[in-house]
Amino acid sequence: MVYYFGKTKTEGKKATKAVLGGKGKNLAEMTSIGLPVPPGFTITTEVCDAYYKAGKKLPNGLMDDVHKAVKLLEKELKKSFGDDSNPLLVSVRSGAAVSMPGMMNTILNLGLNDVATEGLAKATKNERFAYDAYRRLINMYGDVVMGIEHEAFEEAFTKIKKKYKVTEDTEVPAEGLKELCDAYKAVYKKGCGEEFPQDPITQLQLAIEAVFGSWNADRAISYRRIEAAKGNSEIANLIGTAVNVQAMVYGNMGDDSGTGVGFTRDPNTGQNKFYGEFLVNAQGEDVVAGIRTPQPVSEMGKWDRKAHKELMEIKKTLEDHYTDMQDIEFTIEKGKLFMLQTRTGKRNGIAAVKIACDMVKEGLIDEKEAVRRVPASDLTHCLLPSFKPTARNAADVLCRGLNASPGAAVGKLAFTAEEARSRFEAGENVILVRRETSPEDVEGMSAAVGILTSTGGATSHAAVVARGWGKCCVAGAGDIHINEKAKKITVNGRTLTDKDTISLDGATGEVMAGEVETQEPKLAGDFAKLMTWADKYRTLNIRTNADSPADSKRARDFGAEGIGLCRTEHMFFEADRIIHMRSMILADTEDDRRAALKKLLPFQRKDFEGIFKAMKGLPVTIRLLDPPLHEFLPHDNSAQKEMATELGVKPAEIKKRAQALHESNPMLGHRGCRLSVTYPEILEMQVQAIVEAAINSAKKKIDAHPEIMIPLVGTSAELRILREKVEETIEATKSAKKFDGKLDIKIGTMIEIPRAALTADEVAEYADFFSFGTNDLTQMTFGYSRDDVGGFLPEYIENKILQIDPFQSIDQTGVGQLVSMGVEKGRSIKKNLKVGICGEHGGDPQSVRFCHEVGLDYVSCSPFRVPIARLAAAQAALG
Repeated sequence: MVYYFGKTKTEGKKATKAVLGGKGKNLAEMTSIGLPVPPGFTITTEVCDAYYKAGKKLPNGLMDDVHKAVKLLEKELKKSFGDDSNPLLVSVRSGAAVSMPGMMNTILNLGLNDVATEGLAKATKNERFAYDAYRRLINMYGDVVMGIEHEAFEEAFTKIKKKYKVTEDTEVPAEGLKELCDAYKAVYKKGCGEEFPQDPITQLQLAIEAVFGSWNADRAISYRRIEAAKGNSEIANLIGTAVNVQAMVYGNMGDDSGTGVGFTRDPNTGQNKFYGEFLVNAQGEDVVAGIRTPQPVSEMGKWDRKAHKELMEIKKTLEDHYTDMQDIEFTIEKGKLFMLQTRTGKRNGIAAVKIACDMVKEGLIDEKEAVRRVPASDLTHCLLPSFKPTARNAADVLCRGLNASPGAAVGKLAFTAEEARSRFEAGENVILVRRETSPEDVEGMSAAVGILTSTGGATSHAAVVARGWGKCCVAGAGDIHINEKAKKITVNGRTLTDKDTISLDGATGEVMAGEVETQEPKLAGDFAKLMTWADKYRTLNIRTNADSPADSKRARDFGAEGIGLCRTEHMFFEADRIIHMRSMILADTEDDRRAALKKLLPFQRKDFEGIFKAMKGLPVTIRLLDPPLHEFLPHDNSAQKEMATELGVKPAEIKKRAQALHESNPMLGHRGCRLSVTYPEILEMQVQAIVEAAINSAKKKIDAHPEIMIPLVGTSAELRILREKVEETIEATKSAKKFDGKLDIKIGTMIEIPRAALTADEVAEYADFFSFGTNDLTQMTFGYSRDDVGGFLPEYIENKILQIDPFQSIDQTGVGQLVSMGVEKGRSIKKNLKVGICGEHGGDPQSVRFCHEVGLDYVSCSPFRVPIARLAAAQAALG
């Protein structure tokens, strides 16, 4: 249950991260490779799991093991818990197997009491330091362990500062801090009805329980839910947090002491340059919380050359050992450097790509590891827009802060996490503006398009979380003064409110008034190199979902190898076409319908020609009309009146037809292949347009490979009848056009009804290919409406009824079983049957891995997710 690390012995060398947590595992490793790590011990994640299973009770024997570890710690350091001359003090920190920055509890200076504080003052010959440490413990312990409001302690501190006529915490003299400790103890007693505990072991036991308790705090649950929704399946399966108890070292012992955090490479750009910050005469929480704005580590040599030199040597040692960029915490106590933590550093996708490519060049990793190393979903960050240089140069710059996380964000000001979340849900783009963010703000940070803070540095909570989520963030913009209550900010004499729009440039730290124009990214350099490596190892083909020549070209630029889904209905909504579509819907006879469809045919043909040209010989899967006809009609009175005028009919006719087409459950109604059965003329027009476009392309020496996909098939008979109709139309069109050349046109179906998957062997008789429409297949398998699932899905994920949103990542147990069965049954009839998926799952890394494992030929996703799918497919192939 308890693993010790120190010079005496290090027990966690062979234990896994799942057991010791990331922090505990790395403390043991750093100790074993000889780095200066204060000794301590780790209580495992399994104990946290047992604690909850036992109804929030510590397991029998745990505190006996803790006692033994404390005795070993006392022996190694020659200090004693609660001693009046040389007391042992410890920090108590969380540490799950997956990093959750700032989401769980930390307690520093544990072990201090009235007697030990006097002992610490004697041992350090620094009374002010001792009482500063004690007041911090009472505050933190009261807040974290006993749930006393932090503001109550702040009020007491404000009174003391007022009494001594000072404004900064560091200006309060030792006498004032003694008084503050008494005031804090009074706040503590008033808040929880008992005296501050003087027994260090009691303090430790309650602190351990508090850290375990923070595992299920709202902010921690929210963070795990948000991460899981982004595809982080590892975080969804954690059993709890470890607890790390470590001997304290002090960065607040005077001007020869300090504390800092940093990354061994720049987490924004990936540059091989130490990126970090430090504060003189401070404790670690001061840097991370963003309460004081720190100095960059690049200036640390001016303050302490020896410590800075040693830190740079440790940077190299850590990267050589872990072969990855590290995120570290360090403290300098009276000129001596100590390492408090290392973990794999969170970075954005831009940095991840550069670091992976650079480390191949440096010989630390090989190409395959570089491909595995970059989280596929993080490539989104490389595809983020930036501001057009001309627009940014002309922008109205309000102020500058620290470029904490790259990207370009444009939105209106929101002042609280709750406000950001509710406005996001109402469809608004907002920028969360705070003095500093805290873990309680994660819901708002997730909802905002960007984050702006007036204090804190590039390693503050806001910056670390924003970088991990690919959110644009500008931190430490000191010129901004925030009035949360009045919902306004003032900056250099100007006032902006929640109605005003601002633009954040996460690359430069600029805060600009109004909406600044953005541009799409250019993909070259290291990104192109990584994609080349990915293409070398993957076996899955990657297609795109595209409905226009522009989308098709963009997808090709991103590396798409064909179109897996062209939704023809999207082509009907443009102004010059919708009128003919609506005329067709309103027609009472087949002849009238055919007359309207004849007017639509040239538009369809032109679109297909443009797409075939853009795809340059790659396959294009075209889905015939899928949605129910009522979707093309307006439903409110004013729009119906406008349509009636446009078509030269009475509004009552529009209303009557809309009512006639109304369905109780349109998703299961008159749509897909059912439309082609009842209105075959629609199918004929679309197939004619496809064939004519292919013929025209052939004449222009453009190699076209259309694949006609019949949607929503549930029985083999539907596909048999409609395949015959498609084949007849192809031949009729070739004959009418007097074309006797060869056209490569395949006919297949979209498997999106469970019955089609269950009877895939029968369906395959009439199909050249299958494409699984996993969006609808998920809806029909679960019985969930994708449009209404938001009402209950968050609770399902929170209560672990579902591990992840099944519309984001394929449900491998249920929906996946249908896909697997469909592939197996289909290929039992046609060995070389081409099979892919075309739902948005095609761009989800976990779903791509599943598709690789069940033997699909391709996945298809939106153009911007093509690089993600390419990399995920390579990672699946590499295992």
